[in-house]
Amino acid sequence: MASHLRHFSINADDIDRGRRFYQAVFGWRFEPWGPPGFFIDEDTGRGVSAAVQGRHSIGGEAMPGITITFAIDDIPATVAAIGANGGAIITQPSVIEGVGELIYFKDSEGNVAGAMKYVNPPRQP
Repeated sequence: MASHLRHFSINADDIDRGRRFYQAVFGWRFEPWGPPGFFIDEDTGRGVSAAVQGRHSIGGEAMPGITITFAIDDIPATVAAIGANGGAIITQPSVIEGVGELIYFKDSEGNVAGAMKYVNPPRQP
């Protein structure tokens, strides 16, 4: 079951300041998307999207400076593999309409990440 990085979110204390920083440094163009305070650049290169959002917690876990999400093919198989290899699921699968089905998990080292079965395949470079 191969996977690849598909999305990352930059958690910011000041969303506008964070957006300006990453736009100026890397040339990304963040547009409002979804809930208030969430901005996305859908292709920062090689099919990877980036977002800037307010700092928050997921499943009671404080999110680090950057949250990553891996593209996967099978939610149940991934959930089983996480548990079988010393990780833990911290959110049940949830659907983001038009995007995919998402879980967050804690890996064997205590890091929190997301895994999503995307509705659309990633763009290729």
